Amino acid sequence: MVFGKVVEIVKSELDLDEGIEITLATSMMKDLEADSLDAVEIIMALEDEFSIEVPNDAAENFKNIGDIVSYIEANK
Repeated sequence: MVFGKVVEIVKSELDLDEGIEITLATSMMKDLEADSLDAVEIIMALEDEFSIEVPNDAAENFKNIGDIVSYIEANK
């Protein structure tokens, strides 16, 4: 399941506690306090995991976890 893998990668890259709940509506910047470098590292990890390439203009439009999941599902 894409959502579960995305959550796993986000938690790993941000070194988050397993108990933190992440939903499709969770914002990486606002809710998880990720900065732009964190976002780049997460995108790179997602690209490796799902064997896709995420263009910068697409990545800039990711507002929440749901946006990322939708993109991956549409492009894998």
